[in-house]
Amino acid sequence: MEQCEELLERKEVAAGEGTYTLILTRRDLSSLYPGLHIFTLRLLLGEQTLALFRTNSYEYSPTDPLDAESVARKNVLSWEHLLSRDPEAFFTTHLEQVGTPADTGRPDVLILQGSPRADGNCSLIAGWAVGAAEEAGCSAEVVYPHDLWITGCIGCYQCYNTGFCTFDDDMTAIISSLRHARLLVICTPVYTSTVPGELKLVIDRFQAYHAEMTLAGRFDPRNGLLFSLAGRTGGENFTCVTRVIHDFMENLHITPSGEILVDGIDRLRDVRKVRGLEERIRAAVTGVLTGRENPS
Repeated sequence: MEQCEELLERKEVAAGEGTYTLILTRRDLSSLYPGLHIFTLRLLLGEQTLALFRTNSYEYSPTDPLDAESVARKNVLSWEHLLSRDPEAFFTTHLEQVGTPADTGRPDVLILQGSPRADGNCSLIAGWAVGAAEEAGCSAEVVYPHDLWITGCIGCYQCYNTGFCTFDDDMTAIISSLRHARLLVICTPVYTSTVPGELKLVIDRFQAYHAEMTLAGRFDPRNGLLFSLAGRTGGENFTCVTRVIHDFMENLHITPSGEILVDGIDRLRDVRKVRGLEERIRAAVTGVLTGRENPS
């Protein structure tokens, strides 16, 4: 049984030639989200889990007549009744399907290139980051969210029951890549004082990875860098971008290891005209990968 779980019910059920154990627990995650409780119903044979059901309090909207605890307790009664009456029918419909995270990529450095322009200034910066990673003997993957099929998060909170998003789209591969990466690099322009919509979709959908790590009881350490460009002049143009990225990294327990913010790009047009910028980008990436961080 997972740590920090409160035992709510325990029942022995005789079925067929065996005796099974039904266990209902509650896990309090109010430290993450106020009032978030995960209810887990397990069917055990000895120490082996044969069936599993989870539900959580955030699944149910204010207009929903159901609540997580009542649904979980009704399932205890339903499982007990069906198991004792017809074990074969029970296992036909309730046998636990043990899933494993998709493993489609293993980069050392994952780069999210948030600009819809695949040949624009952010892509130049992403290319410099790739070059620095490869020079440090590391592999790198650049992801262009604008070119992918990524559905927006709908706030269903099913991921806190399973560890996986209810949608199986291109975001699955991005999460797989971050799962193995030592460093996350975000390259983004400023769009209406914040990040572009496609990048925000990715950020929101990473909530499923937060749920995966929460259920596992661990958050894998990794570092993060932010490189951002603003067309207008003035550091205030980055206020929302830096806040969004900071909160995103904090949510996934990613250690912020530096940011490079360049304004006035509408006037310059080409980041290659910014003196010393390529060297700063490369130094930031190399510094994290070699343990000699230089975020300036």
